[in-house]
Amino acid sequence: MDPPRPSGNFPAHGMSHAAQDAAFLTAKALEVHARLAARYGPFPWHPTDPLAELVNTLLSQNTNDRNRDLAFAQLRARFPTWEAVRDAPLEEVIAAIRPAGLAPSKGPRLQAILRRITAERGELTLDFLRELPLSEARTWLRDLDGVGPKTAAIVLLFALGRPAFPVDTHIHRVTSRLGLIPPKTSREAAHELLEALIPPELYYPFHLEIIQHGRSVCHARRPRCEECPLQDLCDAYPLQAAGK
Repeated sequence: MDPPRPSGNFPAHGMSHAAQDAAFLTAKALEVHARLAARYGPFPWHPTDPLAELVNTLLSQNTNDRNRDLAFAQLRARFPTWEAVRDAPLEEVIAAIRPAGLAPSKGPRLQAILRRITAERGELTLDFLRELPLSEARTWLRDLDGVGPKTAAIVLLFALGRPAFPVDTHIHRVTSRLGLIPPKTSREAAHELLEALIPPELYYPFHLEIIQHGRSVCHARRPRCEECPLQDLCDAYPLQAAGK
């Protein structure tokens, strides 16, 4: 059975099949955005310090938001500057970030990143990423130990307002169920697919809308499909409704 098609403007005849598929998915993504914005929005962008965003995201790996926030708050309370974090005895940094979990590995990695930034830039700041071409800024971040595509995209989008689309577990799950990315697409591959699909000016609100929807309705287990405003757009809904 073909997936349901959303209402709205759709590709004209005469386009190649690949172009029609891409245009259809973009139209579908725009309809998803419109409905979720009406339900959860608006999400105005508020810039953050890119170095703080990087540290915060590193702490968030393999833990929940509450533990990440607690670890970040303890780190900032114990060390008033990033230079102090960089130069502190390792065991003190580990103790400060322990609530985030995996502190014995996150602590050394964090200090190594801060030392590398200092060595390469002469100061502890990532503000220079604003001026680099986007591909160079992404590559620079990805070259840091422990920084994958999601972490790099979070720093670029949330701190610097640059067009990068982070894919976390909620984004991956919800966009897969909706059929915006093919089944069994890896998270790493999903970054490029979704960046090509969604207009760059919508990366920030679309990201937050999908995350909110994943937390509120489209749960990993027992999704609340009966109250979902995207039922007719969702490839997974017919199977879910049939109990499969």
